[in-house]
Amino acid sequence: MADIPFDYNIDKQVRIPEDATIFVHQRRITDQTTSEDTQRPIHTSANNDWNPIMSNLFNLPFAFSINPQTLKNLLQHRKNIQPNSGDDKWSEKAIKGLIKRLTKASMIDDLQTALDTQSSQTRCVTIPRDAQKKLIEPNPSQTVRKAFHDITPVVAFCRIWRWPDLNTHLELRPNETCVNAFQHEKDQICVNPYHYERVVAPFIPPVYVPVSDRAVFDSTTSERMQIQPDSTVPMDFATSPADQQRTAVNSPASVQDNYEAMTPTQASINQQQQQQQQVAATNFNGIQTAPIAYAETPFWCSILYYELNQRVGEIFHASLNSLVIDGFCDPNASDRFCLGSLTNVNRTTESEACRRMIGSGVRLYYIGGEVFAECLSDTPIFVQSPSCNQRFQWHPATVCKIPPRCNLKIFSNTEFAQMLSETIQYGYEAVYNLTRICAIRMSFVKGWGEEYRRRTIMSTPCWVEIHLNGPMQWLDNVLQQLPAPGTMSSK
Repeated sequence: MADIPFDYNIDKQVRIPEDATIFVHQRRITDQTTSEDTQRPIHTSANNDWNPIMSNLFNLPFAFSINPQTLKNLLQHRKNIQPNSGDDKWSEKAIKGLIKRLTKASMIDDLQTALDTQSSQTRCVTIPRDAQKKLIEPNPSQTVRKAFHDITPVVAFCRIWRWPDLNTHLELRPNETCVNAFQHEKDQICVNPYHYERVVAPFIPPVYVPVSDRAVFDSTTSERMQIQPDSTVPMDFATSPADQQRTAVNSPASVQDNYEAMTPTQASINQQQQQQQQVAATNFNGIQTAPIAYAETPFWCSILYYELNQRVGEIFHASLNSLVIDGFCDPNASDRFCLGSLTNVNRTTESEACRRMIGSGVRLYYIGGEVFAECLSDTPIFVQSPSCNQRFQWHPATVCKIPPRCNLKIFSNTEFAQMLSETIQYGYEAVYNLTRICAIRMSFVKGWGEEYRRRTIMSTPCWVEIHLNGPMQWLDNVLQQLPAPGTMSSK
């Protein structure tokens, strides 16, 4: 049993109240568009390139006629579009489709004004919510084939007119003046690209580590921060966006509110100032300290795949902010970890059956310093995230069941920063125990815990462990500055 990561003991059952507020997005996705479809569609076919339910662009009657000059003006504002390319033709069709579905003829002029002025102080440009899934068809261009596999009109037009590298609605935040933003779940959805802003990773303040021999640590207090024995329970849950926001604000470990208002310019200035001050020591409560800042790594996470207690294949290093772990067989895609291409001479029939059911698997997003897991499979995934459990004040080893078409925030850099800052005073061992917070375990199809016959994750047929490299590197830098375990002051 080589290369097995740390493991917990037998899971202890944890019951969550039925009315508990959970940060999970519930979406109903069907082949037929209904008023219940309140979120963006998710692809479920073996072809990860695009969503089959968005293929009805020209099946709709024209609501308004298309003025050639107006269309030409709208096309002139597109970003990074090469003439006569696949992107050029696709975006023109998408804009024509938008004009079809506008709720008022005057909104064509409102959209033109927004693009000309690039101002957020413009009017909403809305389409009916129940028509959003009929508006955008897949982009046949090979150059954007992977990028447009999962898209809604808001994302599409923000890509066309503002951010060509936009991946998902999770990267967008509506401005305060937009009353029809897609998050509000109104009958009309605003697609004005200047009513949205990109989510910017909040500035993470450095942690201060004692550098003086006056620093004395009580190693017995580190027990407060240790992860308890494995305790899991499967859970189905769903909440409204309002509940999700309230949960994030009220979570005990969350400090994101302190930094959300910072602009990119402010964040950049603060980062530069911090870099200049790293060489200087700071006096904090009578103890000389030095700041250690967080820094991004070339690969934001590393993923290890296991079947039962055996690691299979090589480690997958993720450099893109959005990636999929699926059961298919493309070994060369940089944005996909395809488990179907991995071989194992010791594979059991149970693992083989489970692998066939993984399908589209799970998508991981790293956006604004936060990590999200979204279940794309027709079967649930089971996630053990100590960071998420800390946020909801659950047992550290609780396992969450994420049903199909739902997603869950499984890590936050700002929450981890506060946790690390509060833990340093307890010494080396307490900080070292935070390495468990930086590893997330996820099983496909089959869950584990006290209510399952599989008591630990190493009894599940197919599972992965996700190591978050940025937080891990930060911990390593801090540990190098702390006194070794048991070290006491010479004075």
